[in-house]
Amino acid sequence: MRRFLSDESATARLAGQLWQVLPDELSGWILLLRGDLGAGKSTFARALIAAAGHEGAVPSPTYTLVEPYQVSKGAIYHIDLYRVSDEEELEYLGWSDLDDGFCIIEWPERAPGLQQQADLELRLTYQENGRLAELSGLSSRGVGVADSVAESDSGS
Repeated sequence: MRRFLSDESATARLAGQLWQVLPDELSGWILLLRGDLGAGKSTFARALIAAAGHEGAVPSPTYTLVEPYQVSKGAIYHIDLYRVSDEEELEYLGWSDLDDGFCIIEWPERAPGLQQQADLELRLTYQENGRLAELSGLSSRGVGVADSVAESDSGS
């Protein structure tokens, strides 16, 4: 699924559409967010967490590395690996304790092994005055979700 995002509200609509088609059981799901600095990864993560029903601030996990949220479908973990220099550091972060929720991971290229575990990938790239969003399913369940988002696209 490819979609042009003209502004922050278009990003929020895409996040809302994704949240609507995710299953009720989100344990073990992983969404990888890829893009250059400023491409909108954190904006998308915040919008997805808000669409999940979280009210209040959604700080960037750049320094904390992991920010947890409890929503109606369970736990969401917003993870920023920008400051991780080695994939082995994930265990020190308590990575194995995060499989009870939905992980939104910024800068997944810092831990290449995540690609094989992930369900979805969203690539955000600069295009004209906005962003191009490319959502891909990386697992069979992720493909189903990505297809459902593409079907829900009403041309926005």
